[in-house]
Amino acid sequence: MDGITEGVTNLNITAKAADSGNNKKNRIQVSNTKKPLFFYVNLAKRYMQQYNEVELSALGMAIATVVTIAEILKNNGLAVEKKIMTSTVDMREETGGRPVPKAKIEILLGKTEKFDELMAAAAAEGSSRCRGAGLSLKW
Repeated sequence: MDGITEGVTNLNITAKAADSGNNKKNRIQVSNTKKPLFFYVNLAKRYMQQYNEVELSALGMAIATVVTIAEILKNNGLAVEKKIMTSTVDMREETGGRPVPKAKIEILLGKTEKFDELMAAAAAEGSSRCRGAGLSLKW
């Protein structure tokens, strides 16, 4: 009976460890075919507002898109680089096929000291533009 209890305990610990690594709430997995670039830029801004940092992740050809998103946020004074990680992962093109190595990048960005100030200024500018055009913003 002790062996069964020990096995179940180890199984639970393993499952929790696997979930914590792959299920980050502040991670954006970027594709260069599914959404436009500024969808990801705006999503990253929202994640930084909510979590104070965002992790951008991509495989293969989408790596250039992630780097572009990070540079846009940095050049606008909204983000600062905290960590950049690169690796390769084996992906199977089809079931039973042989693994193909793909490049992977993860960029962790944090808010700058002026992030909240810049976001407030952008929101105020956006709402004044809408009022000038006779539009109203409803959130």
